Amino acid sequence: MQDTLMNKDEFSPKCVLVTGGAGFIGSNFIRYVLANSDDIRVINVDCLTYAGNLENLADIAEDKRYLFVKRDICETDEIIEVCRENGVDCIVHFAAESHVDRSITGPGEFIRTNVQGTLSMLQVARAAGDLRFLQVGTDEVYGTLGETGLFTEQTPLDPHSPYSASKASADHLVSAFGTTYGLPVLITRCSNNYGPYQFPEKMVPLMINNARHDKPLPVYGKGDNVRDWLYVEDHCSAIWTVLRNGEDGRVYNIGGNSEKQNIEVVRAILRHLDKKEDLITYVKDRPGHDFRYAIDASRIHTELGWEPSISFEDGLAKTIEWYLNNPTWLDHVVSGAYQKYYNEMYAGR
Repeated sequence: MQDTLMNKDEFSPKCVLVTGGAGFIGSNFIRYVLANSDDIRVINVDCLTYAGNLENLADIAEDKRYLFVKRDICETDEIIEVCRENGVDCIVHFAAESHVDRSITGPGEFIRTNVQGTLSMLQVARAAGDLRFLQVGTDEVYGTLGETGLFTEQTPLDPHSPYSASKASADHLVSAFGTTYGLPVLITRCSNNYGPYQFPEKMVPLMINNARHDKPLPVYGKGDNVRDWLYVEDHCSAIWTVLRNGEDGRVYNIGGNSEKQNIEVVRAILRHLDKKEDLITYVKDRPGHDFRYAIDASRIHTELGWEPSISFEDGLAKTIEWYLNNPTWLDHVVSGAYQKYYNEMYAGR
């Protein structure tokens, strides 16, 4: 487990409710918590949309400390009862529509899930006993950077896509519930995650999947957009640290100290797979594509003692190895509806 600076006010959760726990980061977080804490129960609330997959948690499905409840996060009263029946003492809120491209073609669902859904879960937290509430956010709410500079927690929010606008709205709601109602809230904002169990609409698994089949690798624009890359297990350890030791009402940026141009990441994947770069296909850029994200994570390091432990090179190698060793999982998630989405998104670009 990641070492932290402990303090006398450390929160020791006994039963954590995780929303969106069948998704990429949520499932990795549940696995991380169960592996690093014996005296805890985890309730996973997920409505199993296209990106929610119980295969992500098949290895812990029989763990007596774990319970899955299929619910929509907008079903407020039902989830209040789940909290009361199970003695939930905190909520970690992952559940969200998260793919920028999908938000451009269909923003309505992002407002329902990311804004209304967050409001619902805040109401759950209040009604179930003012539960500690951690909002898992994104650095995309800050907008874009030029070639220099870093996002700090004081950077004004300036979202540029329907996705990031919905997440910024959710963050404001969380902060408002803390100020208005005294709810113990925390907000984390992370950089780009990658790792096992990520749905292959996101760049890293998309490129791995296409490359293993010698299919074209669609790269937006010139591939020169810059992101900071964070291995998902590091992100999980940071969230766990903030949940237990973070200061109420505080925002914590979480970064991987691994800025890369998108094209650098794609080329690294091809090298790992011993594939030629002629698989790269440059496609029309998406509207409003932010140029660069970069995180200043000094607050979480200085105040809580957290820092990433996995380098991008090691994390990428572990990620590629996982996808190559789990082709059945990957083949299941790229069937049917995924193929329809992929064709709509990239055909003719």
